[in-house]
Amino acid sequence: MLGIPRDADARAIKDAFRHLALKYHPDRNKEPGAEERFKEIAEAYAVLSDPNKRAGYDAGGHAGMGHFSPEDLFGGIDFEDLFSGLGGLGAGLGGGLFERFFRHHRAGPPRGEDLQVLLSVPLATVARGGEETVRIARPTACTACHGTGARAGTAPRPCEACHGSGRQVKSGQEGGVRFQQVTTCPACQGRGSFIDQPCPECHGSGRVEREETLKLRIPAGIEDGTALRVAGHGMPGPEEGGVPGDLLVVVHAAPDPRFQRAGADLWRVEELLLTDAVLGAERSVPTLDGPVAVTVPHGTQPDAVLRLRGRGLPRPGDGRHGDLLLRLRVRVPEKLTAEERSLYERLRQLAESGEGRRSAGAGHGR
Repeated sequence: MLGIPRDADARAIKDAFRHLALKYHPDRNKEPGAEERFKEIAEAYAVLSDPNKRAGYDAGGHAGMGHFSPEDLFGGIDFEDLFSGLGGLGAGLGGGLFERFFRHHRAGPPRGEDLQVLLSVPLATVARGGEETVRIARPTACTACHGTGARAGTAPRPCEACHGSGRQVKSGQEGGVRFQQVTTCPACQGRGSFIDQPCPECHGSGRVEREETLKLRIPAGIEDGTALRVAGHGMPGPEEGGVPGDLLVVVHAAPDPRFQRAGADLWRVEELLLTDAVLGAERSVPTLDGPVAVTVPHGTQPDAVLRLRGRGLPRPGDGRHGDLLLRLRVRVPEKLTAEERSLYERLRQLAESGEGRRSAGAGHGR
């Protein structure tokens, strides 16, 4: 599963997990099946990183793991520490990992839904990392009534028809088969209670919308579409006592008039005069670290590409940089002065006479 030999040591196992985790983490990879693949990778690491579990797996394969609960598998693993070893690239990827993937094994009120927002960051921040501000508006539990919806000092009145459950259950029997029919309580419309004195702050809803301003650390080299998770800043739980969901901040690089991003590489179009393409030239080209001098070789063809190695963005996982690629577009003049036209005519004559001499020489050689 991790693509390592059977005799791999702890370091090799950890490195393989980190590499694959960065690739398939659901906050970074939105392709179908990425989350399931990530779970498999996490389970493989949980087994191979523990000598006892690994011995059981070596002896019985997957069957030898059947008696382990998720708590048994992942209880001793600090995913946040594992991802922190990747520097800024692992920021926020490990927090609450167990809760997110295996919370259906745990009892308690349902968790609130995750909230997703888009954040456009300058290319310079992508290149070096930095701090960005995120402003969101989301419903939160009303502090005046603590989420009950009832005025302070009062409480919701339980529905007598359903005894506060919000449901009505009818039992019956047909042909020796007993059945139960569960329907929404018509008296309270499924709420389970009535609010006689609504809270004046939230008007009985138990929620108020509040604006929040969060500071978010953007790791250098973050890939377009990566979701940074901020725990506990999502939608509130649907029931009293439920924990809120998380905030997913999906990061994209803002458009930059100088460059076009392609992963860790940057592309830029440079226009050349026809004379510069023919004779060669020195150009000053902008980069993320300031302008650099570039030599355009003589005889450059239209749409040729010059590669400036290491002048792109940091590559996730290995600390190296991508390249800056310059696509050279030759600009043909549309309007000519009389002198320019005369010179171009002379060049054409020279080119035609030179082509004629070459053709004659080739024929004589035969």
